[in-house]
Amino acid sequence: MTLSSLVNPNILSQPVYEPGKPIEDVARELGLDPVGIIKLASNENPLGASPLGVTAAIKALGQAEVYPDGGCFVLRQKLAARHGLRPEQFVVGNGSNEILELLGHVFLRPGDEVVMGAPAFIVYKLVTLLFGARAVEVPLDNHRHDLAALARAITPRTKLVFLPSPNNPTGTANTAEEVAAFVRSLPEHVVFVFDEAYAEYLDNPPDLRPLLAEGRKVIGLRTFSKIYGLASLRVGYGYASAELAGLLNRVRQPFNVNAIGQAAAVAALDDAEFVARARAVNLAGRVQLEAGFTALGLGWVPSEANFLLVEVGDGARSFAELQKRGVIVRPMRAYGMPTWLRVTIGTEAQNSRLLTGLAEIARGQASV
Repeated sequence: MTLSSLVNPNILSQPVYEPGKPIEDVARELGLDPVGIIKLASNENPLGASPLGVTAAIKALGQAEVYPDGGCFVLRQKLAARHGLRPEQFVVGNGSNEILELLGHVFLRPGDEVVMGAPAFIVYKLVTLLFGARAVEVPLDNHRHDLAALARAITPRTKLVFLPSPNNPTGTANTAEEVAAFVRSLPEHVVFVFDEAYAEYLDNPPDLRPLLAEGRKVIGLRTFSKIYGLASLRVGYGYASAELAGLLNRVRQPFNVNAIGQAAAVAALDDAEFVARARAVNLAGRVQLEAGFTALGLGWVPSEANFLLVEVGDGARSFAELQKRGVIVRPMRAYGMPTWLRVTIGTEAQNSRLLTGLAEIARGQASV
């Protein structure tokens, strides 16, 4: 009897998430100096981490022998004050990805359906399949979520509807009015999951709090990985009704968020100067890349996040050629977009390197 014959059958057909390639792997594979490689593949903050967060994390290492606060009390208090909600309305996860999985534990059984856009963050589909549910993928309309089409895809079997805004990988966002109207149209048996990983890059992000006050079945997900630059520490959170947050906390593992990450997140929430600088650099970089892509004759999708989709013809070839030049980006074949790349908006110098590499590739110039 083999191990495969003993496992949950869903595991054998479960797709594997492929993250952006680490700098160290590319350096080793191509014989490059890692110091000269830039990574524009995983939508990380090119300015690094929140300085206040880093200081707090270093201080927390002084008590590394002590278990973390299993309830994330201080962080939930800080988040409640920030959002004007109660601490019991929050669940904190090992990244917001963990909260996606907690939603699966609580709500999904074989035969259930989950409605989502396509392409959208691939983890929605991975979580759905893991719990034996069916992923109902609705094509985007001009790279934006078609909320009317999502609504038409809902059936009596639907348990969850995922909506990321801005969307990964397209960077497009739905308006606050569109989101509110969509949520109010949902039937009672559907939970609305609003992924706000890139919300801090928006000028006026949608506000779920009025919908919560109306008693709607909604949860918003945010992360400290993006604008706060704490991706390696894995801290994310969800806010919802106290009942929904309580259900998720029932299935959350003890000590799921480490003390260093908690301390960094608490401090980062006060780092308004860093957030403002990251937004400014991102906006300038977005303008720079859009102009550069246009000058090269490349199509691109207008984005409201910290990344852009650019159509390069042969995504796999451009990805490989850019890596030879020490520039790591994200090919989109896994998202059904083989002619596209997703590129993180970097600093002015990093963006210039990317544009230079794309120009050389277009001319058929070999890497040196």
